[in-house]
Amino acid sequence: MEAVSAIAPGRKTAVVLFNLGGPDNAAAVQPFLFNLFNDPAIIGLPRPFRTLLAGFISRRRAPVAQKIYEEIGGKSPIVENTEAQARALESSLSGHGDVRVFYVMRYWHPMADEVAAAVKKYAPDHIILLPLYPQFSTTTTGSSFKDWKRAAAKAGLKNTPSSEVCCYPTHPDFIKAHSSLIRTYYAEAARNGTPRILFSAHGLPEKIIRRGDPYQAQIEASTQAIVDALAIPNLDYVNCYQSRVGPMKWIGPATTDELIRAGFEGKPVVVVPIAFVSEHSETLVELDIEYAELAHENGINQYYRVPTLSVQAHYIAALSDICLKTKTDMDVASFGGGQGCGVGLRQCPCNQ
Repeated sequence: MEAVSAIAPGRKTAVVLFNLGGPDNAAAVQPFLFNLFNDPAIIGLPRPFRTLLAGFISRRRAPVAQKIYEEIGGKSPIVENTEAQARALESSLSGHGDVRVFYVMRYWHPMADEVAAAVKKYAPDHIILLPLYPQFSTTTTGSSFKDWKRAAAKAGLKNTPSSEVCCYPTHPDFIKAHSSLIRTYYAEAARNGTPRILFSAHGLPEKIIRRGDPYQAQIEASTQAIVDALAIPNLDYVNCYQSRVGPMKWIGPATTDELIRAGFEGKPVVVVPIAFVSEHSETLVELDIEYAELAHENGINQYYRVPTLSVQAHYIAALSDICLKTKTDMDVASFGGGQGCGVGLRQCPCNQ
């Protein structure tokens, strides 16, 4: 049978967005953390050891995490952000067919089982699985897709054709979204000297990258594409990584170290959350409060943080374009990843 567009007149298509999730009140902080650390993609121990360790970590970290969320209103804004993105994408796709956009969170509500039941009720002809993680990692997109397959089978969706969007780290509209936002903040920072741009992404333990996870390579590909689009002569920039936890060696350099270095060198700083497309604790607390304080302590009086893409027009255009270009015969669809993942990055679905 000839492949056709997954979204077309006369067809019903469900687009399912995937995001991390976050606690919606103080009482949800500990179970959210438990779900996170009980994920085998995060802690690879077998049961029951992983479950016991997740319980210990979540109980120990909950009080600190609750204080973090108190600084941003007592909950994560990620669900509201994702809801806005879903509605913007649905509006962009209107007129191309019967399309409904759902969203699922990995570690807190709405989770895969409840969303899969809603998708089953909609009864689509095709499902597009679209992560709000532009760069693929086994710990984010990979984990979310695995959990979705379990929930989809349970909901009776096993025979409904679906396409997995692996990644889109260099999609032209994704790059335009970043570059257009960066220009504004860079121009402001440049009034006080030559700025350094810190492209900050959530870090990962080095051992995960050594297994062939393409995340770091795709982060660097996104950064290079943005730098090319900015076309600023002799641009001063660096890739760096935040949110380290635990004793393991993580990929680097650390964003904190780069802030200290920029302060020593007297540089204005523009921080770009290159892997986050929705505001949450890593941006609103870690970048806006903790790292801003670190910057000022190290003499950086010009500290600018570029917002996450959220519903920025070019980003929604990127998601829309991806959906419209997905064909019914695409089990795995890549837009700006694919061959760019590189040799040896065997855990990228594009290379399997």
